[in-house]
Amino acid sequence: MADDTPAADHDSGADVGHDLEADRTTAPMSDYSSRAVAIGFLVMSIGITVVFGIPLVALGL
Repeated sequence: MADDTPAADHDSGADVGHDLEADRTTAPMSDYSSRAVAIGFLVMSIGITVVFGIPLVALGL
């Protein structure tokens, strides 16, 4: 399968708008609000309750 792929003689990163001279960055790098943090904490709390609460109630502890 790899033999079917033609070799590229240039870095194609510039073809899609990447700055080849810039320092490396990772995504996501967007800002987030306090509301987003609160929603994430709420979802995490519900998940922990389901994961640990249901088995504890089922075992009668």
